[in-house]
Amino acid sequence: MESAKLIAGLARILHDVGIAEELAQDALVAALEQWPAGGVPDKPGAWLMATAKHRAIDWLRRGALLARKHEELGRELDEQHAEALAALEAQLDDELDSAIDDDLLRLMFVACHPLLSSDARVALTLRLLGGLTTDEIARAFLVPEATIAQRIVRAKRSLADAGVPFEVPRGDALALRLASVLEVIYLIFNEGYSATAGDDWMRPALCDEALRLARILAGLAPNEPEALGLLALLEIQASRSRARVGADGEPVLLLEQDRARWDPLLIRRGLAALERAEALGGALGPYALQAAIAACHARAACAAHTDWTRIAALYAALARMQPSPVVELNRAVAVAMAEGPARGLALLDALREEPALANYHLLPSVRGDLLLRLGRRREAQTEFERAAAMTRNAREQRLLLERARLAAQAADEGARRDVPT
Repeated sequence: MESAKLIAGLARILHDVGIAEELAQDALVAALEQWPAGGVPDKPGAWLMATAKHRAIDWLRRGALLARKHEELGRELDEQHAEALAALEAQLDDELDSAIDDDLLRLMFVACHPLLSSDARVALTLRLLGGLTTDEIARAFLVPEATIAQRIVRAKRSLADAGVPFEVPRGDALALRLASVLEVIYLIFNEGYSATAGDDWMRPALCDEALRLARILAGLAPNEPEALGLLALLEIQASRSRARVGADGEPVLLLEQDRARWDPLLIRRGLAALERAEALGGALGPYALQAAIAACHARAACAAHTDWTRIAALYAALARMQPSPVVELNRAVAVAMAEGPARGLALLDALREEPALANYHLLPSVRGDLLLRLGRRREAQTEFERAAAMTRNAREQRLLLERARLAAQAADEGARRDVPT
């Protein structure tokens, strides 16, 4: 998370996200070299920023940027050159030490510049601000890792070549980039909420950062229904964080969560943001629709009181507006809850040939759950095992393997009961 702040602070001054990323990495390497011997400083973020600043000054001394600065000032005596350099360094000091609250947001809008393709905007911003690896981004997009790596390299080169200004756009330019920015925040939150890989079920720092950015964006664009819709969605989803993880860090699924542990303040904030989005005519935006789904869960005192019929209808509306096999998968779950597992399984089976879901572990996971509810335990076991083989999150894998074990145990017990005596 400090890496993203370093990149944002440097990019604001250097106007080159590629160079900013390299210098930020240099500062992190310096920390790895010096902290084991000298100890972690009291303010590690400030130490990293100061180190990155010195790296930036060295780069300016060596690079073409300093030469252009000298040209603008004119060819003077060596003493005047030294004074100009000192002034530039002092300016850099002031700039990097100034408030950086909005730096990440500025960097996000730069990475979402219209000169880049939509996919490149999202991939670059996830890499720079979310700190996600290319592999994690690829899994979020359900595309090969090499594809994401190429998008990121080309995007950084394009931004550098175009000299894109490091600023938050205004007017029409803001609206043009808003959709990509919303998508980026959404994907960062999702990676934190359900980590695609590693040993942890959640990455709370990513959730917190996405929620912070969503709040800043909603404040920047208070009349944008979808900015409010996204904020509403993230507030309500974040309210469940404490209940999603057990005492030992194991995942706790939605229907099994202790709703007393849901954060009522975040729920109120989410519902208030959703109300504002709807008042602005944004009730049918994709993020507002998802927020309305989350609100159905938040308003239910217990899992049994959930309005699954409304949730299924909201997913159907979302599928019409934003067709996606993942949305259809979620709709199948809602239909199964509202109309029975057989109806949900029929919808789910229609998705089994979708190329985008070929390696998506939630498809066999959900299918296993519906098969289990239908009493088809051995088939459910197979599906849970397939899902476990697909996921790269260690805790989720253990959960799926445990569900497979319980399905197999139930199947064995059922077989023993059926044996004639």
